[in-house]
Amino acid sequence: MSIVDAAGSESAGTYGDSDFVVVANRLPVDRDASDPEQEWRTSPGGLVTAVAPVMKAQEGAWIGWTGVADVDFEPFTIDGMHLIPVTLTNEDVLRYYEGFSNATLWPLYHDVIAPPEYHRTWWEAYVRVNERFAAKVAEVAAESATVWVHDYQLQLVPQLLRRMRPDLRIGFFNHIPFPPFELFAQLPWRDEILRGLLGADLIGFQRPADAANFRRAVRGRLGYQTKGSTVTVPESGDLPGHSVRAEAFPISIDTPYLEELAADPAIIERAAQIREEVGNPKVIMLGVDRMDYTKGIRHRLKAFGELLAEGRLNVEDIVLIQIATPSRERLEQYKIIRHDVELAVGRINGEQADIGSIAVHYLHHSYPRDEMTAFFIAADVMLVTALRDGMNLVAKEYVACRLHDDGALVLSEFAGAAEQLAGAVLVNPHDIGNLKAGILEAVQMDPKTRARRMRQMRKKVRTDTVSAWSKRFLSELDAIRDSPEAVVPDPPATPGRPAAQPAQTQQTVPETRSAT
Repeated sequence: MSIVDAAGSESAGTYGDSDFVVVANRLPVDRDASDPEQEWRTSPGGLVTAVAPVMKAQEGAWIGWTGVADVDFEPFTIDGMHLIPVTLTNEDVLRYYEGFSNATLWPLYHDVIAPPEYHRTWWEAYVRVNERFAAKVAEVAAESATVWVHDYQLQLVPQLLRRMRPDLRIGFFNHIPFPPFELFAQLPWRDEILRGLLGADLIGFQRPADAANFRRAVRGRLGYQTKGSTVTVPESGDLPGHSVRAEAFPISIDTPYLEELAADPAIIERAAQIREEVGNPKVIMLGVDRMDYTKGIRHRLKAFGELLAEGRLNVEDIVLIQIATPSRERLEQYKIIRHDVELAVGRINGEQADIGSIAVHYLHHSYPRDEMTAFFIAADVMLVTALRDGMNLVAKEYVACRLHDDGALVLSEFAGAAEQLAGAVLVNPHDIGNLKAGILEAVQMDPKTRARRMRQMRKKVRTDTVSAWSKRFLSELDAIRDSPEAVVPDPPATPGRPAAQPAQTQQTVPETRSAT
């Protein structure tokens, strides 16, 4: 019996009041130290936009950590959302969050770009915290409630909940990639993770390939039968057998809200100020990322620096604004990536810039939504060069803000968004020559081609909004629980499209993952 199986069941004699429960590692709030009258403020994000209307329409609750260790908080309500905090100790943060979640699972699920670490004490903390989350859900969920669990930090919660509260309908959505079986098989606790996820009725992934990877792992490790997107889970001990669907539900953005911001005269004026502040160049390129080794920031800087050094781009005509939001700064790999990025920025500016000109404007902090929208409006070319990404919503946000169908998007073929934004210039960020050619194609693209390609992408983000995403997921979850045989199967995974090959691609030896 696994650690998770031994968690123990609870009596189903008592129920909570919440008909709809969202479970995520973090609550959608931050502490606002600047405002003594309001201790908490809502964190902007697509997930909040997607589920808030459902929570308000039903007796909904959101369960998660506040972001503050070793402090117990009572449940509270903000912006119409009832929030129920789960307490994490400093040790939990170190071992469950920074350890197993972000130094084991995160690199493993992102193609082992950085080496994962496997420590039994981290796994034990992960189990312990997942049990704490599941117990809180079992306490607050009403009879036959819908529970929607989110992301890789809580992969054991579905099975724990099925054991505690078999009356619940349980959905799980994985916001990051699910790795190929050959990589996933490295994980010492691979079977426990699979069984944990299979406690759900519906498991959502960003891409059909992710869902296919999961189903293959289930067949390879557990020997369960799969047919289409359905996994048949046999009876095990006190858990009855059931069917699980593992399908693709590509997440999206709040397009109407972003379009409203992009049309705001004050934000448009701010975009013009940004262009003036960087010297009114002919072309502004923009990168917006968390400071993370999966985002390909080093590769992007390498390509840009070489284009300047070769004279194929001119520092007087073009600048790069790189916004890198601080992330997980206590972890060693994140310290390394920040050091490497800042070293590369300094090298490019030292070698290519002159008095009165800066090649790379590097900004290591976060910005509010209004200011970020202004950056999207100001930028002529958006660079999204992730080495691996579940979706990458920044690419979609940039497209949504281009109200005049202008601008060009350079997009990694290894981001989930590449399967949806066909008008982007697709690149392989591991191949610096191909990346350079893609940047040049975007910079030199004629206005008519830009407009045609941007219209195509804008049509996609207008149709596939985050609200449509949540409605589709929750509707299918209801249908699966009520009549599993009536649900339409997930389409098979399709092979990825090759990266765009711009004219005059420079033939170079592809860079390794650690290229700087």
